Amino acid sequence: MSAMSAQCVSVAAPRPAAALRRAGAARTVSRGAVRGVVVRAGDAVVNAAGVATPVLKTTRSAEIFKAAQEILPGGVNSPVRAFKSVGGGPIVFESVKGCNAFDVDGNKYIDYVGSWGPAICGHSNERVNAKLKLQIDKGCSFGAPCELENILGAMVIDRVPSVEMVRFCNSGTEACLSVLRVMRAFTGNDKIIKFEGCYHGHADPFLVQAGSGVATLGLPDSPGVPKAATNTTLCAPYNDLEAVKKIFAENKGEIAGIILEPVVGNAGFIIPDKAFLQGLRDLATENNALLCFDEVMTGFRISRGSAQEYWGVIPDLTTMGKVIGGGLPVGAYGGRREIMEIVAPAGPMYQAGTLSGNPLAMTAGIETLNILGEPGAYEHLEKVTSRLVAGILAAGKEAGHEVCGGSISGMFGFFFTEGPVRNFSDAQKSDTAKFARWHRGMLEEGVYLAPSQYEAGFTSLAHTEADIDATIAAAKRVMARI
Repeated sequence: MSAMSAQCVSVAAPRPAAALRRAGAARTVSRGAVRGVVVRAGDAVVNAAGVATPVLKTTRSAEIFKAAQEILPGGVNSPVRAFKSVGGGPIVFESVKGCNAFDVDGNKYIDYVGSWGPAICGHSNERVNAKLKLQIDKGCSFGAPCELENILGAMVIDRVPSVEMVRFCNSGTEACLSVLRVMRAFTGNDKIIKFEGCYHGHADPFLVQAGSGVATLGLPDSPGVPKAATNTTLCAPYNDLEAVKKIFAENKGEIAGIILEPVVGNAGFIIPDKAFLQGLRDLATENNALLCFDEVMTGFRISRGSAQEYWGVIPDLTTMGKVIGGGLPVGAYGGRREIMEIVAPAGPMYQAGTLSGNPLAMTAGIETLNILGEPGAYEHLEKVTSRLVAGILAAGKEAGHEVCGGSISGMFGFFFTEGPVRNFSDAQKSDTAKFARWHRGMLEEGVYLAPSQYEAGFTSLAHTEADIDATIAAAKRVMARI
């Protein structure tokens, strides 16, 4: 399977009997089931067809989540974690290491969420941990300049083609709302173009036809966002250059910039046409508008120089996060020097943050980028991820499902639809009920995937060929029984 293109299969095939496996412990199961009767044996359930399904123990997770709902809105601090779109209660983690997650009920999972992207070197990486432990003794937060900001900033500038100056902040949302202000301040215009299904954090102007958690929960927008906050946000379908041309023609001299994910990860995994990205670059230049790539998710994940290096299309501005914090809260935005010098105190556009550039996040980011800079890092990500996705798609084909998907380096995704999926509208044709069954089945097999059809998956340097083999084997069993 090419890592640069979404592949789709839709083939009817016989469903083989599923083998039994439960998170690393195989058990022998009686198949003396009578039609219509479910027989429990050990840690599995055998249905009337004699197909064994592992039983996942989640008693403690359920207790903790029940208590959390009295303390936290919905029981979580980020909506997708509540498992609303896949059903069942969320899994409560106790610890993580390498490519594995361990829950409070003693279950072990191969993890393909990776803290939603930051754990690219593997969870609790020993080298990153060692650097953090040394820094903790020096102080966790200074509220003053430290040399670590210079070091990580120089690494970002060296690797990301569009970045000549960078400002650190504390989250991807903060980076995107700040870069929006930069675009408006620099151009003197107010309107921005975003794309349906692309998520740029929860700032008011971006919660218009957003993906990610908004799509997961089926919310078209968010209550509490005033009309005035979004009336300068213009939306177009992803991969549709003609729609963007039309918006520019109808709003001549009023558009500050374009912002998009250069590989969509917040409406599921959707790959752009390179001609689409280059067309946006040309349109922005022709109309004196700025082009911003939101690389919070793709930054340093799909290549050393991020998506813009991968595609060979250079934006004016870039937002970053996740990987550059090495698992700690972080965000950043950067771009051409002449643009970034409008940011205070160099210029009049104000943005500040108490914990911005804090030494712990800088330390973790520096060591993470050091590890990613070593020979073979991105080749490993490409190898394991492309093989994982090819195996999942093949399992779907063998079981007779309509499924399509793809990957680039350490980022992947698939949809339960014939495809191809080129935008959010295509993604919404997916069988989300089937995805929910698939998600639960993989959990029962000891594989932890993003609990939403509208989220990308992530691999890490800690994922081995054996992990991929185990995941593909689990996928075959689950595809056969859903």
